[in-house]
Amino acid sequence: MKKTIIYAFAAFTLMLFGCNDMLDKYPRDTFTNNAAFWSNANAVESYSNKFYDNYIGYSSKGNFGWFYFKSFSDDQVNPTFDDWTYKTIPSASTDWTAGSKEIRRVNYLLQGLSSSTLTNGEKARFMAIGRLNRAWEYYQMVRKFGNVQWMQDVITDPNDDRIYGSRTDRDVVIDSVLSDLNYAAANLDDVSDKTAWSKQMALAMKSDVCLYEGTFCKYRTANENGKAPDLSRAQKYLNESVAASEAIMNSGKFALSPNYGDIYNSLSLGNNKEIIFYRNYEKDMVMHSLVDYTCNSTEQFGISKDAIDAFLFLDGKPKANTSLDTDDKAVINSGGNYSVSKMLSQRDKRLSVLVDSIISFAGHGWARVNNMGVSASPQMTSSTGYTVRKYDNMSLDSYYRINIGTGYTDAPLYWYAVILLNDAEAKAELGTITQTDLDKTINLLQSRAGLKPMTLQPEADPANNMGISNLLWEIRRCRRCELMTDNWYRYWDLVRWHQLDKLDTSKHPDIMLGANLSNVNNVGVNVTSDKYMIGNTKMRTYDSKYYLYPIPNGQISLSPETGQNLGW
Repeated sequence: MKKTIIYAFAAFTLMLFGCNDMLDKYPRDTFTNNAAFWSNANAVESYSNKFYDNYIGYSSKGNFGWFYFKSFSDDQVNPTFDDWTYKTIPSASTDWTAGSKEIRRVNYLLQGLSSSTLTNGEKARFMAIGRLNRAWEYYQMVRKFGNVQWMQDVITDPNDDRIYGSRTDRDVVIDSVLSDLNYAAANLDDVSDKTAWSKQMALAMKSDVCLYEGTFCKYRTANENGKAPDLSRAQKYLNESVAASEAIMNSGKFALSPNYGDIYNSLSLGNNKEIIFYRNYEKDMVMHSLVDYTCNSTEQFGISKDAIDAFLFLDGKPKANTSLDTDDKAVINSGGNYSVSKMLSQRDKRLSVLVDSIISFAGHGWARVNNMGVSASPQMTSSTGYTVRKYDNMSLDSYYRINIGTGYTDAPLYWYAVILLNDAEAKAELGTITQTDLDKTINLLQSRAGLKPMTLQPEADPANNMGISNLLWEIRRCRRCELMTDNWYRYWDLVRWHQLDKLDTSKHPDIMLGANLSNVNNVGVNVTSDKYMIGNTKMRTYDSKYYLYPIPNGQISLSPETGQNLGW
């Protein structure tokens, strides 16, 4: 019975290919898996292009994107509350099945190319695309589930023992991911189209993956992650991350945009030198819904007090050490709205790009669109008072800023600022970083943010609660402020640094707080004794099992050797 179910699922997967993946010259009701198909360059190109759908950006085909909506972190407060992704073991999960399906699609491509009559160069390129995307899917699955079964060919025989095999050790899987990424970087070309697969995109992915693996292996524990730290492995992957980052940096193809906000709300990222890889959207054709949640009346996932306090003051010092004015009270302005412009004027310039100077909350709504003199004026509110503005292109007609599914700004997926951050962090973790390294990486970002350069021996911040050096703390701070609300980075950063307990609201209440409402009359919302807005009163308690998602019960029923993750 068990084999029948799995075989039926495999057959269903083949049907899906017929419905979704095949184009004009081949039947749409069946999957054409033969040498003729894999020898047709146009057919293989169409098949390969389907993988672009897995890089969601702001949104893709009704799926929420990687920006802003991934609010489960210490940076944002979801008004309906973000709890752990899984608190009980599900019977089934798309987190498990979606990645497996895409890996199977890749393996069909790689297997098909073995019988193809395409030129060696064409086959190498398509194999590189396949292995790049297999690396991407396995990276996602390992981050979520730890050990996963490594598959590099297509299983069609329901009696194949591998169907019922145990999961592969996560370290072994990531080693295979690195091999795939190295092949992709070696066999993809430099191309001018930044929406296309390229060597530089493969190197950027490698930079991210290897930084994750290096730091995860350095900070993991046997009790909480199932495996003890492996400093040799950490060093290997951190060096691999540096190599990939510096290949991009030394290419001379990329540079920071003069303005921090340019990469988030642009109608065209194709000529932006900071961009390595992006998702294109087109007016009235391919659109997203990101700006709807930054301009309309839906209560925003507001930025937390903890996140606001992470931004340095313009003297380069944190809140505890600065000599500048630390007053963060909202004050009423000439328009009758409550403003934090004074606070923003003292801080890292990225903060005033991230949030509005006007705070808005229940009973005190505000319309950003109104300030542009257009008639439509939905009243925004926020769970914390701090509304997100950096994704909003204020030059667009109001219709495209406030209506569902009408956004068409391009979404960055890999960009140069992240590479600079990766390079600096990896070298700092290795203990090899120099002032020259800082000046070539972090200090370029500091300069753009209006901050003083970072040195190798920064002043200690009393807020450092991660047990790390002052230098690493400041590099992590720069990363947090640079990438706030971007690409789900913050959550996975906390995982790889072994700091997931920072999402425990009972121990870190500031992650659920917002603006200082001391001067507000008729507040009408929950506040603390010192008048900070409470974004949500629900509690989230940390448990070490949350470092890994649970394996769905349905999967274990089909194949008991899969086993369950630690603590579940």
